[in-house]
Amino acid sequence: MDTEGLSLLLPPTTLAALADSWLQEDCPGLNFAALATGAVPSQAALWAKSPGVLAGRPFFDAIFAQLDCQVSWFLPEGSRLVPVVKVAEVRGPAHHLLLGERVALNMLARCSGIASAAATAVELTKAAGWAGRVAGTRKTTPGFRLVEKYGLLAGGAACHRYDLGGLVMVKDNHIVAAGSVDKAVRGARLAAGFELKVEVECGSLHEAVQAAHAGADLVMLDNFKPEELHPTAAALKAQFPQVAVEASGGITLNNLPQFCGPHVDVISLGMLTQAAPALDFSLKLFAEEAVTPQF
Repeated sequence: MDTEGLSLLLPPTTLAALADSWLQEDCPGLNFAALATGAVPSQAALWAKSPGVLAGRPFFDAIFAQLDCQVSWFLPEGSRLVPVVKVAEVRGPAHHLLLGERVALNMLARCSGIASAAATAVELTKAAGWAGRVAGTRKTTPGFRLVEKYGLLAGGAACHRYDLGGLVMVKDNHIVAAGSVDKAVRGARLAAGFELKVEVECGSLHEAVQAAHAGADLVMLDNFKPEELHPTAAALKAQFPQVAVEASGGITLNNLPQFCGPHVDVISLGMLTQAAPALDFSLKLFAEEAVTPQF
């Protein structure tokens, strides 16, 4: 997917509402620090101080738009950052620049960190000669899911289902509640209709075969070790070649290549959103011709 076109996925009203909620959280009352700077017109440079993938420009823009500030970008979304590099400039009243500073940097650091981890994961699978899709999961931060899912896409990974309505996922607890794999999957199949796919979390080849027989479109082989995963996936595909296989559980960037195989279609990693290190950015006000500051 073209990272420059990703902003089209984000409704302006949603961006504005998110930006407003973040700013409200950071300053719900009096902003005493504004008295120290006043409303003098100012400009600030955004510097990237760690390597990675730039992601989160639309959210950054939305934050400063709420504060009547203008952002000029020097690097496109999805750029590979080689620090120290000036990424953008922001212009507006000094007290508004500083009001948006930490909110915007927090968002950009987190979104870019997820995009960087996703890009690394995709590169690892390509180096292994695997043609499937790397995906995230629904293990996201409450209230911050849109940014994290966007970061996955910016890094070249799939975001998986955005929410409970994007895919009918039958997990172990659903199977226990329904009484059997067959009952759970058939119920999900009826609920999904023609427009949604049904995925079933399975812990054995026997469960996977039951799920496929009952009408599953995808089977998640959960918490399988690589030496168990690949023969199980091969056996399932031999009987049900149309069923997609997802590997998930216990997968990290260190062991990811071990899960790549010809019978695995998707590899999902919760760590892409739960454990990706944030990138380091700074926003520095300047009065004259900008030079690289000493960090």
